[in-house]
Amino acid sequence: MSRDRQRSFISSRAPEPVGAFPHARRVGDMLYLSGIGPRKRGSSEIPGVTLDDRGEIVAYDISVQARAVFENVRLVLEDAGSSWEQIVDVTVFLTNMKRDFADFNRLYAEAFSGRQPTRTTIEVGALPTPIAVELKVLATID
Repeated sequence: MSRDRQRSFISSRAPEPVGAFPHARRVGDMLYLSGIGPRKRGSSEIPGVTLDDRGEIVAYDISVQARAVFENVRLVLEDAGSSWEQIVDVTVFLTNMKRDFADFNRLYAEAFSGRQPTRTTIEVGALPTPIAVELKVLATID
């Protein structure tokens, strides 16, 4: 595969990656996004999360976090040359399936009302930062 068909992307608008990885990588006509959470770029703020003095989650609002994640995914897709409409598969990571699935699922259905990519939802014990939701997305790219 030619080098111009493989390229990594770092968005200047989405939150900085929390590790040594790009926001996305293009391979051929596919764009593979790294896990995207609800954090804000250039800040330690996490929308919808209240932390105690030790940095532990005291309370969170899954609806606020879900909307922030969707926006961050949109930013990465756009900066890489793709779009929300080109998403073909989503993996959702929730830290509390029992508590959050219904609310998240409702917001997800609204966000993808025009079309529905395939989706897998997984409960995990924790995510790298104090967040309750993260998305892993695959999209086509022109």
